[in-house]
Amino acid sequence: MKLTTVIFDMDGLLIDSEPLWGEAADETFKPYGFQLTPAQYATTTGMRTKEFVEAWFQHYKIDNRFLDIAIKDILDTVVHKVATKGKPMQGIEHIFNFFISRNFKIGLATSSGTPLIDVVVDKLGIRNHLHAIESAADLPFGKPHPQVYLNCAANLNSHPTECICFEDSFNGMIAAKAARMKCVVVPSAEDHQNVKFNAADLRLSSLQNFNELLMHTL
Repeated sequence: MKLTTVIFDMDGLLIDSEPLWGEAADETFKPYGFQLTPAQYATTTGMRTKEFVEAWFQHYKIDNRFLDIAIKDILDTVVHKVATKGKPMQGIEHIFNFFISRNFKIGLATSSGTPLIDVVVDKLGIRNHLHAIESAADLPFGKPHPQVYLNCAANLNSHPTECICFEDSFNGMIAAKAARMKCVVVPSAEDHQNVKFNAADLRLSSLQNFNELLMHTL
């Protein structure tokens, strides 16, 4: 089936927010007596905040009565950090112009909630180019479950097999593939060669590198 639709993840793909999420996690978890290593943090990249905090509270045996406070703290902190320090990832203008010029329907499917979505979309100036925005924040299941991608495709009136997704995380890639969509991954530099991304249809070092020839290989 011909590709007609592109769906983007957000954190770590369009906006360089993963280091800011890491800072927010460190600040939030410090009062509870632990700090994540980069390797630990990488294992939960792409999860929703609630699942992320629950996972590490369970791992470090932190009382769940502090869970809601920690979730709110990390969300408030990351929204502030992205608003003040967030920078676009390389190739944003290129990738949007590429699909706009080809009359693709364009969607956003993210694990983040509305407050952060609004900050990022307006900071990047892409709101007018997005035909659908879907968040997994309040869905029964987040990525790697495919529902957020399926919802976005439905909102765009596109069949899943018409869609190409761009992701940076393993959980996001699994979600896109489970939705039966083509998936292009743009992992972080330190994770770029990881064999876990072999399931992707294409792996890039930057959005800037995507082109017509590569799209025809999908």
